[in-house]
Amino acid sequence: MLTYEPGTSVAHRLDPRTKLAVQIGFALAAFSHTTPRGLSLLTVLTGVVLAAATLSPFDAVREIRYALPFLFAGPLLSAVVLGSPWIVPTEAIGPTLASYRALLVLLVSVAYVRTTPVRESRAAIQRVVPGRPGRLLGVGVALVFRFLPVLIADLSRARSALRARLGTERRLIDRMRIVTTTGVRRAFGRADRLEMALRARCFAWNPTLPALKLSHWDVPSLVLATGLVCWTFV
Repeated sequence: MLTYEPGTSVAHRLDPRTKLAVQIGFALAAFSHTTPRGLSLLTVLTGVVLAAATLSPFDAVREIRYALPFLFAGPLLSAVVLGSPWIVPTEAIGPTLASYRALLVLLVSVAYVRTTPVRESRAAIQRVVPGRPGRLLGVGVALVFRFLPVLIADLSRARSALRARLGTERRLIDRMRIVTTTGVRRAFGRADRLEMALRARCFAWNPTLPALKLSHWDVPSLVLATGLVCWTFV
């Protein structure tokens, strides 16, 4: 499940602002250097990030498995042309590099989510973006991080219930309709309960957030983030 897991890895010890800086620098570099050489260097860096989070590449890929069909669909559709020869592999080179670039960014994001508590993410955003916009953005990010795993779990339970009731014998379009409508219905129900819970707990725009403090562990990561941003403009 794509959510925070307590640990003692190097990534767990970093300040969330440092991890956000590395993420931003990595994304900028990934979208600026789309050549095989650039993506090769970013692949090595992705491995370092996952190692720092003690996260297996296979586990990280499994966390974003719902995005994989879209990443594969782009290159496949680009290779198909109307008319002879119908399939042109060279047309898929650019989309393949773009999909792989997106995959690397997603893997780095998984490492961030797995090593950063939601409250610390909110605190980091509200300290970086001042005023009411920062509070609004912090609340939005916190709700997404807490709500998204629950919605994914609801969809998984709906699929399991469908299989238990021999739903696999139905047509594919019927199975998709049942799972989708069930997921949407549960999402609206959870949203209503969330609103009621926030009101019952006197939700405030300016809660007491955890204190953030940079340490010596953050220095190499900040240097890395700075280097990635500079590399973007090279």
